[in-house]
Amino acid sequence: MHLTQDDNTVSNPPLLRVQQLSIHDETGHCLVDDLSFDVYPAQTVAIVGESGSGKSISTLALLGLLPENLTVQGNVRFANQSLLSLTQIQLQQIRGKRIAIIFQEPMTALNPLHHVEKMMAESLALQGVCKADIRQQTLSLLQDVGIDDAVQILKCYPHELSGGQRQRVMLAMALALEPEILIADEPTTALDVVLQAQILTLLKKLQEQRNMAMILISHDLNLVKQYADQVLVLNQGRVEEQGCTTEIFTHPQTAYTRNLLNHDFGQALTIAQTERLLELKNVTVKYPIKRGLLNQIKAYKIAAESINFNLFKGEALGIVGESGSGKSSLALAIARLIKSEGEIQFLAQNLNQLNQKQLRPLRRDFQIVFQDPLSSLNPRMSVEQIIAEGLHLQNISKQQSNAKIEAVLAKVELCLEDRTKYPHQLSGGQRQRVALARALVLKPKLMILDEPTSALDRSTQMAMIQLLRRLQQQEQISYVFISHDLQVIKALCQNVMVMHQAEVLEYQATELLFTQPQTEYTRQLISASEY
Repeated sequence: MHLTQDDNTVSNPPLLRVQQLSIHDETGHCLVDDLSFDVYPAQTVAIVGESGSGKSISTLALLGLLPENLTVQGNVRFANQSLLSLTQIQLQQIRGKRIAIIFQEPMTALNPLHHVEKMMAESLALQGVCKADIRQQTLSLLQDVGIDDAVQILKCYPHELSGGQRQRVMLAMALALEPEILIADEPTTALDVVLQAQILTLLKKLQEQRNMAMILISHDLNLVKQYADQVLVLNQGRVEEQGCTTEIFTHPQTAYTRNLLNHDFGQALTIAQTERLLELKNVTVKYPIKRGLLNQIKAYKIAAESINFNLFKGEALGIVGESGSGKSSLALAIARLIKSEGEIQFLAQNLNQLNQKQLRPLRRDFQIVFQDPLSSLNPRMSVEQIIAEGLHLQNISKQQSNAKIEAVLAKVELCLEDRTKYPHQLSGGQRQRVALARALVLKPKLMILDEPTSALDRSTQMAMIQLLRRLQQQEQISYVFISHDLQVIKALCQNVMVMHQAEVLEYQATELLFTQPQTEYTRQLISASEY
């Protein structure tokens, strides 16, 4: 069965036709089996499914971007050409120019050695734009994707941008060449709910203007429901069902699809406030702005200003806010990975007054899980080595270490066979679980989680929340939980802090925040997150 456009356009030929696409690994194991769909101009086809279901590798196969150890079979027709039979040189004429792709993890997709202006100029120069016009077009593209301070962003390197800013820069780069098809692999993963709607509304508008087609890979079924014309549901490489978006959402045919559509994460635990674990007093994070020949500090950019809160043992604090509001900067400051002013009292010690040697014994008690798992995991180490790294400092036997690794892999629902794999061999969701396992294996008292479920599909998010809730109850672990997904916050956190432009707008109990939001900004966030 093929996905088709509306009846009045069925007579037109599809822009892209995928027929019986199959992908096997070197052992003969089938990763994608008999995948077929059509994509028409100005149409959005969404591919949904759990982490590891074959969504990303299916689209990478179209452009010849899979590793050589994978075998691709089937027929992919685009512009009267069979893509699977083209050479790498021939494919280079199509990649970016006619079919562009936005990758799931912008930090690893952007060149860390180049600033934004140079990366953007590279795309436009390929299109033949003259040097004098490149800067103006670059600024225009950045503004199109919702970056207000575009002039300042031009001089930034990827590590100096927030997750959402990196995602928008990558989107601007993809749109620069005006492709006929845009493959968007989780394009809104790093964005807050308000910005998600803005970006996808922008994409929809650009689609209509340019008659551009889009293949949208997403685990966010709310976005799929609003922006996709056709949906294809993948389960372990096989098509569960496919068809019109409205039909899939109103009359799902399989239990698997019905499970994906289930958004009830349950309620946060009721925690008795006993022992205070963490207290922030007037914590401010600021970054120096350096200019001139001598690279002197001319000013400071405030990332988080005068932050105050208490966190008790076994309690979870949710921090929400738009991309660039200072959430991640605050998380890094609490973990003492960047400098800050003010007091960070952890286990009755002010972390800001301790040197690195004094901090070292405390570090196992507070762990951080980063937003972008691929860039935070060592690509040269296997899953087993990554998780075991912290255990080496504990002077335990190899047998004890193996037992702990096996136990934590089971906790985060990874197979024992995954322990020998490397980060690049895992799906986005699997990498996120490895990052979580690395932190959990040390049995910390506090976990700082920066968007830990953003790369996960709905059913895996549910499993992760249940796991975190169980650890919270059984082991009295406390969480500082940063997320733009208010449904996840509601299911896990006892209190919520809303940040906007480096300041705290609201700080109150979760239930009160959802029933009695104090600011218009919070009401906007809640409204955008509702299904």
